[in-house]
Amino acid sequence: MWYTPPIMASIEEKRHTLAHLLAAAVRELYPHAKPTIGPAVDNGFYYDFDFSGGDKPGEEDLARIEKAMRAILPSWATMTGSEATAAEARDLFENNPFKLELVEEIIAHGEPITLYASGAFTDLCRGGHAEHPAGDIAPDSFSLDRVAGAYWRGDEKRPMLTRIYGLAFDTGAALSAYKAQREEAEKRDHKKLGRELKLFTVSPLVGAGLPLLQPKGAVIRREIEEYLWELHRSKGYDRVWTPHIAKRDLYEASGHAAKFGDEIFRVTGKDDEFFMKPMNCPHHMQIFADNRFSYRDLPVRYFEPATVYRDEKTGQLGGLTRVRSITQDDGHLFCRVSQIGEEVSTIVGIIREFYATMGMLDGYWVSLSVRGDDRSKYLGADEAWDAAEASLEEAAQRNELNYKRVEGEAAFYGPKLDFMFKDAIGRQWQLATIQCDFNLPERFDLSYINEAGEKERPVVIHRAISGSLERFMGVAIEHFAGAFPLWLAPVQVRVLPIAERHNGFARETARALRAGGIRVETDETDESLGKKIRAGKSEKIPYLVVIGDAEAQPGAPLTVEKRDGGKLSRTVEDLVAGLQANARARRSDLEL
Repeated sequence: MWYTPPIMASIEEKRHTLAHLLAAAVRELYPHAKPTIGPAVDNGFYYDFDFSGGDKPGEEDLARIEKAMRAILPSWATMTGSEATAAEARDLFENNPFKLELVEEIIAHGEPITLYASGAFTDLCRGGHAEHPAGDIAPDSFSLDRVAGAYWRGDEKRPMLTRIYGLAFDTGAALSAYKAQREEAEKRDHKKLGRELKLFTVSPLVGAGLPLLQPKGAVIRREIEEYLWELHRSKGYDRVWTPHIAKRDLYEASGHAAKFGDEIFRVTGKDDEFFMKPMNCPHHMQIFADNRFSYRDLPVRYFEPATVYRDEKTGQLGGLTRVRSITQDDGHLFCRVSQIGEEVSTIVGIIREFYATMGMLDGYWVSLSVRGDDRSKYLGADEAWDAAEASLEEAAQRNELNYKRVEGEAAFYGPKLDFMFKDAIGRQWQLATIQCDFNLPERFDLSYINEAGEKERPVVIHRAISGSLERFMGVAIEHFAGAFPLWLAPVQVRVLPIAERHNGFARETARALRAGGIRVETDETDESLGKKIRAGKSEKIPYLVVIGDAEAQPGAPLTVEKRDGGKLSRTVEDLVAGLQANARARRSDLEL
């Protein structure tokens, strides 16, 4: 006799089922509650309720609701679906105007009305659940998380509802791991560390989404930018510079005026209307267009870390990771289709070196986004698309990238490679990107002279290594938890005189370090040495140099405490040489 194993529910099906279970528990504890919509989300589920008929729960009530969910779960042996007539659905939800609105929409679209039931609870739903909730869902694999407000259908003119969020994973261990990761993420929050370490400021007088970098934050940004240029300089890139505004005509020609719409900041001049640039690409097209290139000149490579501006919604802004002023480490290559593979390989090499230095290369993967079946959505000839997709995939294989081919996710102007990297606590970030573009060369009528003396259209490759400097800085602050490697640390060494009589020698030591290109400061406060050391370590300064009677003797070695523990004994000359070597190699450790 053949044994057919049961089909296990997917995590999304479990999460969707738990949203129903939440609604059942809420109805049991709050009979006046009107359930509205409850989907699965990335880390769990939520359900929106109308509690206008009586008491509504707060954060302090979540434990009681969660307990009720666990009490109900064993009785949900199965979850079954059935179709209902319009009359049956209207009768079932006669006291719930939110469900009735959904029912009428389903009827208007000519779709079947489906109901799903388990235990004593029935809900309007399209499906996608665990068929056997009691057996599929581990009681310790979910927990309620928080309460928030949400407008019905996301419309601020509609009623305000109460949204209850839950977390759910396949196992209790996975749930615990997620909670631990989230707690660690809260400690590493770049907004919190940015304030504590004085890296950046958000001023209400300047505006939300327009962060100001403090001196220490500016050091980090400059080091990242200089490293990016160092990686490109030897690869045939030329630096360019473009202004922050351009005439409206440029963005109408490029298509960005229509694409970005209300996100564009507009500036009115005496005679013309200008846009704060939302993208650098059209500017770079104009630089290329002002030259007469032949096939021998290609590829032409431009590099510019330039700030662009987008009027993001205020509620979506946060710290450095979602801003209105976005500095892209932008690059555009103008090449032939036959050159795409080699150029992509060069860019991949830059990406690998950059993220290996940052300690983020382990566990990365790449989305190879190509066309879907509906070819009418994409600009350009099939032959060029086929060649570009093949070149990107060949480059992915040649460079042994951990990639997945994703159909239908290409941009309308060309295929792309999007790089997903994990930080120190396992969170995934989409950062680097490589994109092929047939659109802008067409729109701006770009050309070069081929071997036959005829005009030929180039392909443009867009590439960004860090994505944007602001967002990458936010990611880096959290990745390193503010404890930057020496080369990135805003203050690399702090000199700590033990007593006032040691201040003079401490200043001499600082001058010697500064002369060697080391970022150094002294702590001449009246605090005890222990407090000075604790302060330096809490500010995550890599090295603390202690100056007492012994160290102040001519030619005596210095006592050096490392941020991560341990002590060194070095002459000032040896210390400078060791620090220079560590920073020059961009090491991730503090070994000298």
